[in-house]
Parts: sequence; structure tokens; C-alpha cells
Amino acid sequence: MASYEVWLAALCTPLLSLIIWMRIKGLEYILINYRWILSCFVLMPLTVLYNVVFFVRNWIIFRLNSAPKLHDRRVADIQKQVKQWKEDGCKQPMCTSRPGWQTISPRRGLYKKTMRNIHVNLVDILEVDTKRRVMRVEPLVSMGQITAMLNPLGWTLPVLPELDDLTVGGLIMGVGIETSSHKYGLFQHTCLSYELVLADGSLVKCSKDENPDLFYTAPWSYGTLGLLVAAEIQIIPAKKYVKVDYRPAHTFEDAINTFKEEVNKKADNEFVEGLMYSDKECVIMTANQTDHADSNKINAIGNYWKPWFFKHAETCLKRGAFTEYIPLRHYYHRHTRSIFWELQDIIPFGNNPIFRYLFGWMVPPKVSLMKLTQTKTARRMYEQRHVIQDMLVPMADLSSALKCFDKELKLYPLWLCPFFLPSQPGLVHPPNNQDEMYVDLGAYGTPHREGFHFRETTRRVEEFVRSVHGFQMLYADSYMTREEFRQMFDHSLYDKLREEFKCKKAFPEIYDKICKAARL
Repeated sequence: MASYEVWLAALCTPLLSLIIWMRIKGLEYILINYRWILSCFVLMPLTVLYNVVFFVRNWIIFRLNSAPKLHDRRVADIQKQVKQWKEDGCKQPMCTSRPGWQTISPRRGLYKKTMRNIHVNLVDILEVDTKRRVMRVEPLVSMGQITAMLNPLGWTLPVLPELDDLTVGGLIMGVGIETSSHKYGLFQHTCLSYELVLADGSLVKCSKDENPDLFYTAPWSYGTLGLLVAAEIQIIPAKKYVKVDYRPAHTFEDAINTFKEEVNKKADNEFVEGLMYSDKECVIMTANQTDHADSNKINAIGNYWKPWFFKHAETCLKRGAFTEYIPLRHYYHRHTRSIFWELQDIIPFGNNPIFRYLFGWMVPPKVSLMKLTQTKTARRMYEQRHVIQDMLVPMADLSSALKCFDKELKLYPLWLCPFFLPSQPGLVHPPNNQDEMYVDLGAYGTPHREGFHFRETTRRVEEFVRSVHGFQMLYADSYMTREEFRQMFDHSLYDKLREEFKCKKAFPEIYDKICKAARL
């Protein structure tokens, strides 16, 4: 009995101490300063359960080929909801009913509380046509679903953005980019057609040959021209591995020059990526798909016990240039486990080998679940002390852009991803009606620049980006005025279509959905 009592005391004492500590500090204090507790013990197990259930469901639906039949019925229901909105007098603008916490964006869509919510439950892959090299999908299909479905069939997307939870709808109506974008452009440039339900409830298909104005303006429009219900996307043959060459740069000039040189070798490099670890040190990675690999150099970087990719790439700065072969799906989602490098702020010990071996199979916790459990105080602190921004600038201005980011943020690593921007109509295009190479500067984390202020600093960065005819990805907070926003994005065709499709009462403008000033 004495032994039993000792064991019971040994178990209960730490638990009782934890409960007392939580009562003294308060739940909100713990959620802000010890987010790893919630992430490790609640969010990670829930994430595993969600992923298993969703994967099995999608596999069954695709194999039974029931998704196309369900798709037509669901689209008809969306049309019915829009027509009912008209019959009710068009009292409120419309938006999808998908809760803001479910999106990958750090921003919460509070506008949904004051708008007419339309239920758009479209989460399925509808068809994979290898003869036409096209797949047809619904807007809530994720990149994780697509790679899990396509890669075993020997196919992939020309541009397949990093994180598992990014959806087709978000990548079209917002923006999507990957390290192959210097060859293929943004995600929208690999799409062949879109199907939208318009403000009058009609279903319209658009492509470069059919309703071209809508086809070119729907990307970046954030659901303010119509509700996306399906898209056709190009697919290309996939190979088993990606051969990745890592090359270090130890000066600012070497980093810029090497990166530009590799981007210009389109024929030689299928993928190009840069990670800036300081204002002087950078690792440039070039890669190509292959079916043949040196067995001694295969690195399945996506396995849960492996180091986070950005930490693995950083070793190149000390060990020098090296080459390895990464399985294709592992390469596509190389930044998923660490959410680029965001997870190190949430679970500081997450890259520790012991944690990886014991719990790495549950990483990362879903961003949507983390948003759902954020308190108001934590959310406010996160917005004021944390940066998540992607700024797209001409390649010619990369040097000045990096200097601007260092001056205003001093935040590293920085993600460098080149992309080809064709001269096409729409909200985003080069200033001189000529095709141009751009680069995405991704800044994610806590800035270390003294005097950082979330609003004023962001506005100065936005001003620089406008001055070089660049663009801001709109998933993150923007502090531009309406006039500044219209200076950055070409609204001429967008305004014409909103008038033509009678969108004024049906949908808000882009600015009113995404800009901080409008939402305040």
C-alpha cells in the first residue's frame, strides 16, 4: 500500500502543481506565453485525427467516382442560395460561409458576420484527364489532397505551392507561387478555366477564349466578382525524385548575383529558391525532377524525424555546396512541417531530435485550429509583434528590396522565390505591358529591428513596393489607403466587370475585404 501511495503522490503532485500554476497565472497568460502546451497536447492530436478522416473520405469519393454527381447538385444549391438572396431584396453583400479561422491566412474574416453567408461545400477532386493533361477540381481542394492523388498516378502540377492546407480557391482568388514559378508563372497562369456563380445566380465558365475578361480578372479578386465553384488546371508528368543543388553565398553581392544567374537558366533549372539567413548569408537552391538518384544521397526530408528543411539548408553555409535527391512529394511540402520557420516561435524545441522522433509525426498543428484557439489578447499581440508578409517586386529591384526589408524589419530567414509575370489583363501585370521576372520576398516571424511598429513599418514597406511597381500578397494585413491600393492594383477591367455583372450590392470590393483600414 505504501508503494501505491508513493506512486500516486508522484503522479498527482506535478499535476496539482500545474493546476495551481495555471490558476495563478491565468489561462490567457499561458495561451500567450506557453502556446506549445496547447499545441502539443491538444492541437497536434486533433490535427492527426482530422487528416486521417479527411484523407480516407477523399480517397473513397474519388474511387467511387461520385464527386461529379455531387458537384452538380452542390452548385445548383449555391445558385439557389444566390437567387434567394435576390428575392429577399439584396439587403446584404454576399460571401462564403467558410469560417475565417479555417483559412490559412492569419487574418480573421470578421466581415462574414455582417454579410449574407453562402454555403459553398466544394472540397473534391472531380476529374484527372491525362490525355488532355488537365485536372478539374472544386475550390476547397488542398495542395495536400492534390499531391496525394496525382503523384502516385505519375502526374503533378506545374506550380504546386508549399503548404498542405492551401486551397485551389485561395490560390486563384488570392495568389499562389512556387519555386517553379520562374518558368510557369503564378498558380493562376497554369489554370485553363474557371466556373463561377455570378450575382444573378447564373453559372458561367470562363477561359482565355470564352469570357476572357472574367478569366483574367478573377485571380486576386477575392470572390468579389462571383463565387468560384470549379477550376481546370494543367498537369504535367511527374518524376520520382528532385535533384537539389545547394550553394552558399557569404556576401550580399554574391547572393544577389548567384540568385539572378540561376533564375535566368530556365532551361537548366526547374526549381529555384533562396533563403536569406542574414543580410550577407544566403543559400541558393536549384533543382530538377529525375527518375534516377544516387542511393547514398537520397534524403526523405519529409519524414517526421528529419530536421526542419530550413535548418537543414542552413548547414550549407558551413559545409559548403552539396547535392542530394529528395522524393518529389517531400520536396513539394518541404516547408510544411515547420510552416516555413513559424513553428519555432510556437514550439521552440520542435526541431530537437528527441521531440522529432517522439512527436514529429503529429507536426505541424493545423493553422486553422491555432487561429480558433487564439484569445483576443493573443491575437492583438500577434498582430502587433509578428510579421507575415509576401511582397512581390521586379527582379531588377531585388537588391533595394532586401535593403528595405533589413532596414525596416531585420527579420531572417527571408524566402526568395522568383516568378515570371506575363503581360496580361487583370489586377496584376507588369507596368510597361511587357513580360517581366519578379521575385517574392517572404517575411515570417518576429522582427528584430529596433523601433518596429506593426502599422507604420508595414506602411513604409508597402510604399517602397508601390514605388517599384510591385505587389503585396493580400492574405496578410495591408494598411494602404483605398487610393494607394488602387495605385498598386489595376482596377480598370475589374471596375468594368463589377458594373457589368451588377456586383455593387452583391459583393464588397477587394479593399473592403482585405485592408486593415477598411475593416477598422
